[in-house]
Amino acid sequence: MSKYENLVPRFLKYVKKETRSDAISTTIPSTKSQVEFAKELAKELSELGLANVRIDPNNGYVLAVLPSNLPAGKKAKKIGFLAHMDTANFNATNVSPQIVKAYDGRSEIKLDAAGEYVLSPAEFPSLKKYAGHDLITTDGTTLLGADDKAGVAEVITAVEYLLAHPEIEHGDVMIGIGPDEEIGTGALKFDVDDFGAEIAYTVDGGPLGELEYETFNAAQAKLEFIGKNVHPATAKGIMVNALQLAIDLHEMLPKDEVPEKTSGREGFFHLEELSGTVDHASSSYIIRDHDHAKFEQRKRLMQENVAQINQTLGTERIKLELKDQYYNMRDVIEKDMTVVELAKQAMQNLGITPVIYPVRGGTDGSTISFKGLPTPNIFAGGENMHARYEYVSTQVMEQAVAVILEIISLAVR
Repeated sequence: MSKYENLVPRFLKYVKKETRSDAISTTIPSTKSQVEFAKELAKELSELGLANVRIDPNNGYVLAVLPSNLPAGKKAKKIGFLAHMDTANFNATNVSPQIVKAYDGRSEIKLDAAGEYVLSPAEFPSLKKYAGHDLITTDGTTLLGADDKAGVAEVITAVEYLLAHPEIEHGDVMIGIGPDEEIGTGALKFDVDDFGAEIAYTVDGGPLGELEYETFNAAQAKLEFIGKNVHPATAKGIMVNALQLAIDLHEMLPKDEVPEKTSGREGFFHLEELSGTVDHASSSYIIRDHDHAKFEQRKRLMQENVAQINQTLGTERIKLELKDQYYNMRDVIEKDMTVVELAKQAMQNLGITPVIYPVRGGTDGSTISFKGLPTPNIFAGGENMHARYEYVSTQVMEQAVAVILEIISLAVR
């Protein structure tokens, strides 16, 4: 039996709550389901016995403190652990997780009874490293929600363990469970001063050992194309096809600088959405690069292409809204690597090899680091996140809890 007996039941309870975020919403949090889930988490944290439990009305975070139990003369860094309550925009209603006990590392896993959806090592080689693990999967109709309810469950289980074992010395531990990470807005109003930590970690990574402190710089480009629709029989010299304008603009971007053709620190332009008619069309891109100078060049290229087409047409038929989303946290963290070295040492103490690489994405830690609180990202265990093939190992989730506890212990000085 796991020494974290409530970890898996807690996770299974959480994933059955539908908490998708909504990029179109103007509220904070963006959905009522997150508001209700936040209330449930706050109630749970209060019942566990944490202090200063509250929901911040300005940003929707569930906040709590595990007060220091250190004797006089001992000190510790005040450490924060953060996770997010929302899930990605994939079917998340009626999540029905299933547990595959002692997976053999080679067999196919049927997610649904009919076998329409299958987790196969041939298609998902990551399965091969989980021989002997108990895997939690979907039933093929929904996502699982390990991103990031695994992190939420791990953080809360870690403080629950400390409360049950007062003999373990620790300093102040701050907990923050936030909304809307998946739509990039969750941490925008996060209050670092109110949180009170000196260093922090988002528990929002993937497989065992992930330790991420380098993310993309990120921006979003929203475009509106204004056409002129007339009968095609008499269109010559009159019609302006809005859809064709969108295609023309797209063709001006570097063809190989897209997600499906890049890796590592290579940046990209990613066309996420395109819709419309001859009369009016719209599109949306995300722009990514680890290097800040190259990131700025990418944004300028988008602006220059729009200006060029508008100049050729002699009027503004393309309107561009360009907005930065987050920046590479490495620019902040590399000035003082203490927070990274602490997590690295914790993993090594537990026999876990740290896996450090530039993540091709971002976390709430990107925004929070630039607010003055260095916040790298550590693993929560999820694989194939955001869709029906998502799964997580219960053993890796337990190791994530152990890493959190070890970081807290190492912070005592």
